[in-house]
Amino acid sequence: MRAIRLRTVFLLIFTFFLSASSYAIAASESPNRVLDFAEKVEVTKFFPKADRYGELREDIPVLPALAGEEVLGWVFLTTDLVSTTGYSGKPIDTLVGIDTDGILTSVQLVKHAEPIVLVGIPESEIKQVTENYAGLDIKKEAEQGGSAHELDIISGATVTIMVIDDSVVRASLKVARTLGIGNLKDASADTGPKFAIDTAKTEVSDWMTLVGDGSIRRLTLDVGQINAAFIEQGDPKAIKRPEKGPDTDAYVDMYMALVDVPSIGRTIMGDAEYDNLQDRMEDGDHAIAVLGRGRYSFKGTGYVRGGIFDRIQLIQNDVSVRFRDRQHKRLRVVAADDAPTFKELDIFTIPADSGFDPSKPFRLQVLVHRAIGAIDKTFLTFDLGYQLPQQYLKKVDVVPVVATEAGSNQSATAAPLDEGRPELWRRIWNDRQADIVVLGIALTVLTGVFFFQMQVAKSEKFTFWFRIGFLTFVLVWLGWMENAQLSVVNVLALFSALTTEFSWSAFLMDPLVFLLWFAVAAALIFWGRGAYCGWLCPFGALQELTNRIAKFFKVPQITLPWGLHERLWAVKYMIFLGLFGLSLYSLSVAEHYAEIEPFKTAIIMKFQRGWPFVLFAVALLTAGLFIERFYCRYLCPLGAALAIPARLRMFDWLKRYKECGNPCARCEKECMVGAIHPEGHINPNECLNCLHCQVLYQSDDKCPVCIKKLAKRKKFEAQTGISKTEKGTSVKQPA
Repeated sequence: MRAIRLRTVFLLIFTFFLSASSYAIAASESPNRVLDFAEKVEVTKFFPKADRYGELREDIPVLPALAGEEVLGWVFLTTDLVSTTGYSGKPIDTLVGIDTDGILTSVQLVKHAEPIVLVGIPESEIKQVTENYAGLDIKKEAEQGGSAHELDIISGATVTIMVIDDSVVRASLKVARTLGIGNLKDASADTGPKFAIDTAKTEVSDWMTLVGDGSIRRLTLDVGQINAAFIEQGDPKAIKRPEKGPDTDAYVDMYMALVDVPSIGRTIMGDAEYDNLQDRMEDGDHAIAVLGRGRYSFKGTGYVRGGIFDRIQLIQNDVSVRFRDRQHKRLRVVAADDAPTFKELDIFTIPADSGFDPSKPFRLQVLVHRAIGAIDKTFLTFDLGYQLPQQYLKKVDVVPVVATEAGSNQSATAAPLDEGRPELWRRIWNDRQADIVVLGIALTVLTGVFFFQMQVAKSEKFTFWFRIGFLTFVLVWLGWMENAQLSVVNVLALFSALTTEFSWSAFLMDPLVFLLWFAVAAALIFWGRGAYCGWLCPFGALQELTNRIAKFFKVPQITLPWGLHERLWAVKYMIFLGLFGLSLYSLSVAEHYAEIEPFKTAIIMKFQRGWPFVLFAVALLTAGLFIERFYCRYLCPLGAALAIPARLRMFDWLKRYKECGNPCARCEKECMVGAIHPEGHINPNECLNCLHCQVLYQSDDKCPVCIKKLAKRKKFEAQTGISKTEKGTSVKQPA
């Protein structure tokens, strides 16, 4: 009977997570998601006089807004048309309405997974920014390369706002050009001569020559110019805080060059670095060098691994490229002997699928900010323009254009630049191969530890330091660097995915989180919740490491009475059930109430949040200094969600003696989370698989059973005359 039940549980868990992956893949490969969101947003939000949406066009995923038979305009989803990866690495979905004159009528933020927005800034502020795009003239944006409007930045959400702005403008331009709105010409209709980089020209030059012929371009702004620009902007708070120092001091001093051009790259980088660059780049990639020596850093001090360089973006007509850390490489030194000295030397790779054309003009837009309060900032943008000199280009034949079945034109040999979401998540997985390998190695090592736990736990010292090292790795790399912190929101969203038409594409966008959930599914079958909660949770690692430090400094530890301790276990289950009930009403509401989890504050945002959130996280960590893993024991809804199937795991790996709990209670007293009952039974719902009880199980110094066995063995050896060193040969000592 038990075997049948275990097989049933296995199949349920397997189906549970297999369904999740199927939903993720299906959602990510489902084109034209505008249809899904249009069912939830009335057409009158975009065109008050419209009475319905029309049929989806075949050539481009837009819905006509109709009043009777009259087309008032079109509605589209930005992520159907352009990539909109935000700060979180996941898409930001916005619905946009555009009328027949090329004027945006409304922009509605319909879905996102931005941690900065969800937990640090009111949702209403972000929605207000998107709604302010109503009235934007796309014809003017086309004339000025997408910069005809002023960017409305919100302090603390710079990247998010920039991604929304970029996606709205680029998607709108694509729709306007395709439909011919405002007499805009489709960019794909360009039939002029084509040029490509002439890779045969490899001669090395010098710095002054490259500056003189325009191969290297410069943007320089002194303190006086910056102060004047903020005065012209008109923000009184910014005007009251001018940049100090002589007006002639360099504030922004930047140089840029297209360094995948052999002559330029070898002159600036040197032969070895240029060859390394070529090895790193994929076919069709390009690269720019950005060098700085002014007061203002184009990278900024807030940049962290896994994030976006929020102060710069490359713009070329409708193409916009924002650089992430995986597209960045530092340059140690400029190879040209006559080059000036720089503080910042960086190489940025432009992906092949961005649509960038090295033969056409482009610009690097620099975002300059000024603090106007404790956390508030105001912003200005400046452009560093670039045009590759004609001497580095060669004319290439234009590939014939053929008609596709859908009626649109494209190259007979070239693939479309933007194939939608499937290409986006696959590209993310491909870009993060190294991270996936590191996580795979860590999971393999941990699996080996669990399978051979008795051998690992033989040495108390090794077990202790291995655990400290692994938890440090989880906190620093998996948590703070990679932001791979699981959340109860994932569980709630998974249930929603299995019962509604919820899109799982965002989940698939983060390969580490996706893989961690599959690892958790397997661990629940073999070991219960402890494999994740005890070893792979970054916030759990932070609690345990801080408690270890507290113990080192002799901070007193509090042991709650067993009756109270046992009853407090129920709190986390009540929290989880409350969130689960809210998710049935509204997943977004449940996400907000899931702030009971301090994970986003302490791990994702590294305490860079409003003071109430930071105070809450610090309070939990402070409690954990006196009661080890306080949050894990009593409050964690994710732990509760994982604990529910913990009793149904297929194996009992933790060994116990019949004497455990009666009369010996050492394991119970030393269990770090109090998961062992007074009678010696281990509660699988609460156990974190730290293996300390397995260390005690084999300890000849601490375990009474082992001590008794050792005493008996020594007594037997003394009686039989067999020495310890000669035991293997069974040689008796002479009387």
